[in-house]
Amino acid sequence: MAKQIEKSFKIVAPGGKATPAPPLGPALGANGINPGQFIQAFNDRTKDLNGKVVGCVVTLYKDRSFDFIIKSSPASALLKEAAGVEKGSGVPQAEKVGKVTRDQVRAIAEEKMEDLNAGTVESAMRLIEGTARSMGIVVEG
Repeated sequence: MAKQIEKSFKIVAPGGKATPAPPLGPALGANGINPGQFIQAFNDRTKDLNGKVVGCVVTLYKDRSFDFIIKSSPASALLKEAAGVEKGSGVPQAEKVGKVTRDQVRAIAEEKMEDLNAGTVESAMRLIEGTARSMGIVVEG
């Protein structure tokens, strides 16, 4: 018999280097998950990512056990890394903070393809380009 799901929620944490300190520990504790147990399992499964921010969907069951699925990094984090910037622009229409090439956008789209709602790599690239525009990052090429 399948376990009954009590709650499902999303978190974002650095792969392999998560700690029970805020904001992760309180978010887990508030949802009824032992932060130490979750962090140990999360760090074991993401140790090869070495600090790269990853998304995670956590499912909590009625018997207080949990499962989690590791997703790819958010598009904004990948774009900031590719452009070499700290953060996006506060006014993206007027102030541009960095530049990425179409090849970098393609690489990001291919990395995120399984997590995106896109049928082809080209449509995934358009999604990533839209995120770049909203961050004030110029796509060249």
